[in-house]
Order: sequence, then C-alpha cells, then structure tokens
Amino acid sequence: MKISVILAHPGKESLNHAIAGAVRAQLAADGHHVVFHDLYAEGFDPLLPSAEIPRDASLPPLVAVHCAEIRDADGIVIIHPNWWGQPPAILKGWVDRVLRPGIAYRFIGGDGGEGIPVGLLHATAALVFTTSNTPLEREMAVFGDPLEILWKQCIFSLCGVENFHRRNFSVVVTSTREVRTAWLAEVRMMVNEVFPRDYSS
Repeated sequence: MKISVILAHPGKESLNHAIAGAVRAQLAADGHHVVFHDLYAEGFDPLLPSAEIPRDASLPPLVAVHCAEIRDADGIVIIHPNWWGQPPAILKGWVDRVLRPGIAYRFIGGDGGEGIPVGLLHATAALVFTTSNTPLEREMAVFGDPLEILWKQCIFSLCGVENFHRRNFSVVVTSTREVRTAWLAEVRMMVNEVFPRDYSS
C-alpha cells in the first residue's frame, strides 16, 4: 500500500517527531511504500491565495505534488499537536490547499443548493496521532475533543474516508521516558492494525 504520512510540528526533538519515526518504521516493516512530508522542514506555505480557490486553478508545483500524492494514497497518517483545540496553522493551511475540490471531494451537480459533498479520496483508512497537555477528563468535560470532530466528521468523512482512527497522547509535558516509550510502542501497534502487511502480494 502507498501510505501518505504528514507531520506538523516545529520541534525536531518533539514527541510528534518520534511518533512520525515510529509510524514510518512500522509501515516500512510491514512492506508499505511511505510518502512522508514534514511540513515545517519543507517550509510549506499555509496561505491559500484567491487564485487557487477555483476548482480548475493552476496550482504551484509543490501543491500539485501534494494533491497528486494524497489523491492516490491507499492510506493517510497525520501527526500533530493540539494547539488551542486545533492543528497548527501550517497543517490547517495544508488542508485548505491540498484537500481541495476535484482532489478530495466534489459537490453533486444540479442540487438545490444543499452542497452535499461526494468524497473522492482513494484511501481506505486514515489514522491521526495527536499530542496535548490537557488531561483526557478535562478535554472531554470542558472542550469536547474538537480534534476528533474536525478530523473524523469535518474532513475525512466528507472526503470519503470512513475508516478513521485517532489516538491522543497526554499529558506530554509531565510524561516520563518510560511512558513515551510505551506510547511509541502503541503507535507501532496501531499502525500495524490499521495498515497490516499484505502477505498475498
């Protein structure tokens, strides 16, 4: 399988980077082809210019590459921290510019203005790993886990990827080396479960 892995965290020594390393290692061990992007390292521009909004817009080469890769991916893995209940701005901009009409979704022609989307992504599953410094009980009681709603309902379901999995790791700031090691083992286990090796090929 061709798996697209997107990382959005500026710190090279962060847990997010360690998670991305574990994801890539497990996917490779399971025989998958990994297409990896570290958005900060690549300097991905998150600003969507008005000229790119039309469905038939001419896209910059880098954006066109991202669009082609995500369109053709058999699976998608996203890794990012929870900042203010949202992904980092660079990742939100990646969603704006890459998960675009004609690539990730389209609208039914001739509807009554309801704007009901049809998902176009080829991916059979999406896996999102997030990190935070908010305990789960407070996250659910006070904030309601907005990232779950964003990725599962607002993005992947709309784009046609119903097989969705997410794991949030917290509290990162007080975690020990032993806890982080266990988290990374869990990452590899989840990757293997969602994207198992295909022994028939």
